[in-house]
Amino acid sequence: MSSAAPWAAQRAQIMRTSLGVGVATGAYGLSYGALGTAAGLSVVQTCALSVLMFSGGSQFALIGVLGGGGSAVSGSASAMLLGARNALYGARLAPVLGVRGVRRAVGAQLVVDESTAVALRYEPEGVPAARLGFWATGLAIFVLWNLSTLIGAVLGNAIGDPRDYGLDAAAPAAFLALLAPRLHGRSAWLTAVAGAAVAVAAVPLVPAGVPVLVAALVPVVAVLASRSKAAS
Repeated sequence: MSSAAPWAAQRAQIMRTSLGVGVATGAYGLSYGALGTAAGLSVVQTCALSVLMFSGGSQFALIGVLGGGGSAVSGSASAMLLGARNALYGARLAPVLGVRGVRRAVGAQLVVDESTAVALRYEPEGVPAARLGFWATGLAIFVLWNLSTLIGAVLGNAIGDPRDYGLDAAAPAAFLALLAPRLHGRSAWLTAVAGAAVAVAAVPLVPAGVPVLVAALVPVVAVLASRSKAAS
């Protein structure tokens, strides 16, 4: 069998994964679109944020502050705090993607939780697989997120709160499906469970999106503890 056949099958699998994640994540843009106009933004402003900011957590943080009567400055500060994690993703993906010039700028715009997760999910299978996973997922989410934002912003309250349909659970579920195959061994599962517990505990204490950042400290602590134990 030629080497092209296995790559064709692998490529088809990656594309299915990317599209599935894109649909699950993009659908939640309906909620952002509806909430954006409810917070006082125009349809154009709501859609512009999706195109230019393209970071769900940051966008929800911004409109949450604006909807609660906060200032644009405080809302922007919250959005920037949550968006900081994308810089870390970019640093991790840079050697894998190996892009320059215009492609580098486009790639930076597509660095989000899900595109990073898919790229790293397929990284052990080779650089071409990781790159395809990143670009296919990033582009699928970008198109569907912006399309659903427009629909949500235009229809507004006519569609009700998309969270009533369970769409808020779709993106996290897709993310967990990508994470599970990478958890090998007891320590990995314990770290994942501990991170989830910390995130849940932080929900009532910090702004939306911040629990994810807090939970990200758990694997850092776990790695440091493991190295300290090995050195002693």
